[in-house]
Amino acid sequence: MSYTATASPLTSRLREIATAFSKLGLISFGGPVAHISYLHDEFVTRRAWLEDEAYVDLVALCQFLPGPASSQIVFALGMRRAGIPGALLASLCFTLPSAILMIAFAYGVASVGDLRGAGWLHGLKLMSVAVVAQAVWGMGKKLCPDRARLSMCLAAAAILIAFPGRYNQIGVLAAGALLGWLLYRTTVKTPEPGHSIPIASHLVAAAALLVYVAILLVTPFLVSATGNKSIAVFDSFYRAGALVFGGGHVVLPLLREETVARGWLSYDQFIAGYGAVQAVPGPLFTFSAYLGTIMSPGPNEWLGGLWCVFAIFLPAWLLIGAALPFWDRLRSKSWTQAALRGANATVVGVLLAALYSPVMTEAVKKPLDVPAIMIAFGLLDAWKAPPWLMVFAMAAVGHWLL
Repeated sequence: MSYTATASPLTSRLREIATAFSKLGLISFGGPVAHISYLHDEFVTRRAWLEDEAYVDLVALCQFLPGPASSQIVFALGMRRAGIPGALLASLCFTLPSAILMIAFAYGVASVGDLRGAGWLHGLKLMSVAVVAQAVWGMGKKLCPDRARLSMCLAAAAILIAFPGRYNQIGVLAAGALLGWLLYRTTVKTPEPGHSIPIASHLVAAAALLVYVAILLVTPFLVSATGNKSIAVFDSFYRAGALVFGGGHVVLPLLREETVARGWLSYDQFIAGYGAVQAVPGPLFTFSAYLGTIMSPGPNEWLGGLWCVFAIFLPAWLLIGAALPFWDRLRSKSWTQAALRGANATVVGVLLAALYSPVMTEAVKKPLDVPAIMIAFGLLDAWKAPPWLMVFAMAAVGHWLL
């Protein structure tokens, strides 16, 4: 009898999680900022799973950590509701619809073959410039409000344009955090401690952090020792999810370096998938499902897509499980807030560098491309045109421009 009494509420909560997050996975267009709003409306306003202050704490934590912020919020909400099973189920239901769509798109691109000269692809490249430009503009206004942080942003962009590379990107982010600590540690206001989020024991949190670090350190050695492509793919996508701040658009240059530069797929194939992911609901990191599918020849390409999805989201799950029990205490420290100011400013610089190369350098081919990008940017930012609608419009424009 006692087993039934405890199992029944869990089953009910898991059913509730599956229903709520499956719906959101099908309708959540607009990228991570829009996703945060959708999640607030659903779980704070409508379902009252948690108070507004607790939700703000979760958002702050997920923006502080590397990886996809909205997907980490989804994982945390599921964990609050039904522990680890709830967290995994919430992530699965929220991510699977867009992952399936991106895998299907990869099969379509593979059937086309040579994409060179495709007008619709040229339009998607121009759309990618407008999307990343909008992200730079929005993040810059919010995260670089003073001269010091704007200078950090521009310096980071200049360094990465002159000396591109994933290790330089990590170094720039670390330097930004250090500069933020030096400049703001005596002036930043220490926030009031938020609501406690007692989701996992400290032992489980420590284990999650240990696994996160162990995978990050061990897989490169496994790649060197075995030469196995599946392990190399896992290492590339895990590192992308583990070390990149700023979400789906910032991960673009790193994924390009890890896939196109290695010859796993062409740049035209890469940008086709990047354009398509703007048109589907759910997290932008499901771009990995497309990449894994199209660069895995054979009868079971879709397994490669799911493998890459697992690899890129795994560090986000481990980090959120490791950080939640300690976040309330950590975010109340002034040094954390100061370092975060600098890191966030350099994130904008990373994104600005990505806007120039490879996004703009690969997209702009003729003078008429520039006004097309400007119009798309205006429609996205000022007129709030739906990104999915703009994808189809720019694909049509690309036929005319090319």
